[in-house]
Amino acid sequence: MAGQLGGTPVLGLREGSERTRGREAQSTNINAAKAVASAVRTTLGPRGTDKMLVDSLGNVVITNDGATILKEMDIESPAAKMMIEVAKTVDEVAGDGTTTAVVIGGELLKKAEELLEQEIHPSVITSGYRLAAERARKVLEEIATDIDIDNDEELKKIARTTITGKFSEAYRNFLSRIAIKAVKAITETGHGGKRVVDTDNINVEKKVGGRIGETELVQGMAIDKEVVHPGMPRKVEDAKIALINAALEVKKTETSAEVKVTSSDQLKGFLDEEERTMHRMAERIKESGANVVICQKGIDDVVQHYLAKDGIIAVRRAKKSDMEKLGKATGGKIVTAVDEISESDLGHAGLVEERKIAEDKMLFIQECENPHAVSIVIRGGTEHVVDEVERALHDMLRVTGCIIEDGKAVAGGGAVETELALRVREYSASLKGREQLAVENFAAAVEIIPRALAENSGFDPIDKLVQLKAAHERGEKNAGLDAYTGKIVDMWQGGVIEPLRTKKQSVESAVEAATMILRIDDVIASKREARPAGGAPPGGMGGMPPGGMPPY
Repeated sequence: MAGQLGGTPVLGLREGSERTRGREAQSTNINAAKAVASAVRTTLGPRGTDKMLVDSLGNVVITNDGATILKEMDIESPAAKMMIEVAKTVDEVAGDGTTTAVVIGGELLKKAEELLEQEIHPSVITSGYRLAAERARKVLEEIATDIDIDNDEELKKIARTTITGKFSEAYRNFLSRIAIKAVKAITETGHGGKRVVDTDNINVEKKVGGRIGETELVQGMAIDKEVVHPGMPRKVEDAKIALINAALEVKKTETSAEVKVTSSDQLKGFLDEEERTMHRMAERIKESGANVVICQKGIDDVVQHYLAKDGIIAVRRAKKSDMEKLGKATGGKIVTAVDEISESDLGHAGLVEERKIAEDKMLFIQECENPHAVSIVIRGGTEHVVDEVERALHDMLRVTGCIIEDGKAVAGGGAVETELALRVREYSASLKGREQLAVENFAAAVEIIPRALAENSGFDPIDKLVQLKAAHERGEKNAGLDAYTGKIVDMWQGGVIEPLRTKKQSVESAVEAATMILRIDDVIASKREARPAGGAPPGGMGGMPPGGMPPY
């Protein structure tokens, strides 16, 4: 509540609330964001290090995936949370480049702090950063190269670049082949002939046991369910699959009802009718021609018995998401009533079989003709290994999808950032006014990526940055740092290639986060209400007066 006291505005805050204003508020926010950036900076590049994250329950995550590290970190600062939002956005849009976005965002704020100390207004800095970001976007479009998406070798280079530096790097050729096959299988043609890749159509199942090399792609679906009845076959070829979203059991009445049975004949008739109803369900499924039933709800024991007698495989309580993917994989339609099922609703697969993977049984629906949904079953020696392979595969699938949709890529290894810095500096010379300083600082900020790559690889960052700049000034736009040898080489020839979308999104998101944080000059934090010990309501146990029980 605001008021006036002798011409001075008064802001009435709750007791215990804190208010930070002006330069102090900016400095606090910038330092929080820089701390987040420095936490993930050492994970950048093929020789980046891993982080071990232990939560309050003692669960351990070991990874160098920027998005995962930031998601697992327990952070209170609102400014730091904004940086984490940046990572989430980049991960959702591009699948990779989260660490790059956060590190650039942190460096932009560090450079902005230098300008703030020179009494340059935050709005001037944000205006300069936006001009630089727009220029960077145009430069990225200019230096991007078209990719032949039918050439699997080109796609493999991009997928391999994504996994470089991660735990599962040793299997990068094997995993990249799986990722490319999976993404190509689910690629559809959208409006105007544009290619559309929805990686949600790739079902990923994790099974601890075996080794990473036993990870497999299923041209169809692998669902974590087992056949419901021991008398059912474990393998069916030329499968006709019924997808049913209805309970295969006797329905309960909508209203509360009682049935009074006065004789044994009435009871027998009641039970016989119940069995006939369930027998009709099994008969209806058999008449449709189905020999595999995937049910989203329950299947009664009697229905199971009749289906087993007819040699039909049945699975119950399948997830809704699995049912939708099964429809896309097999071409079947999900029916909501057994009576309505017909042959045209059935999906088709060359083989349906139950297999034991590690200690669990799974149902594999494979050899589907032109499936629009596929499955990947990830294997690994421990839970940590399986989780890390899943994170690596997620990045590979998203990145491969970006390339197939956009068809444009750029060189990695710090080549793009060095070229951006060079071209944005040239652009800054054409500007007048104080924005020029912000644009120059933007150019200096993006150089943090090649600098961090050199540091994380054990090389002198200044020497490598000077060599990189010299190569780019000679017109070698793909010159980058080889993290293993320390030499400046052509990254495109070396097969270090990244999607254009990843770089564009990283730069745009970093600038958006930095400008948002810079514009804040007042932080009002309300005091959190302290909960009593044990979570009980104030004043003792529930229902008691304050102070507990009165004396006798």
